[in-house]
Amino acid sequence: MFRKIYRFLFGTRPPPPKRSYLPERSSGKARLGGAVIHPNPSSLKAKHTATQKRFAGNKVLKGKCHVIDGDTIVINKTHIRIAGIDAPELDHPFGIKSKWAVIHMCKGKVITAKICDEMSYNRVVGVCYLPDGRDIAAELVKQGLAVDWPKYSGGRYSHLEPPDTRKKLWRAAARQKGYFKPD
Repeated sequence: MFRKIYRFLFGTRPPPPKRSYLPERSSGKARLGGAVIHPNPSSLKAKHTATQKRFAGNKVLKGKCHVIDGDTIVINKTHIRIAGIDAPELDHPFGIKSKWAVIHMCKGKVITAKICDEMSYNRVVGVCYLPDGRDIAAELVKQGLAVDWPKYSGGRYSHLEPPDTRKKLWRAAARQKGYFKPD
């Protein structure tokens, strides 16, 4: 409707909306309006291999962590995907609750991450432990704020899932079956 009125008044099409170029800090991507612009794929591959080389000899990372969401933490500027589970994203049901559960578990504590060989979206994958030896992934699954991802865990946490957790976290369960693309 706006375009028709503009064209009637001025006899031309309206100018396109102004869009700003906003680089995202962590992912190496840039945004133009609403579209994501990916950088040169070879630079992403170089970043990916550089991260793998950094952890080639050192398989354990220790330190205080910063929580990104229910299954991603940062230790010493390294993004770590918690292995074997799938927690809801922040904009999904129970996503913020899942993040806060991890924050309460890890607050002020030194977390130990045993790094695996695989990578996930420019994040290293690791099994993360609290100072008392508890597995963060197992604690999240016990609380019903994450589901076991058998493809990656081999069913390691499936016995810890409370009844009806997959109904409650239906988006995470559907993503595992391939209905949704990972965010």
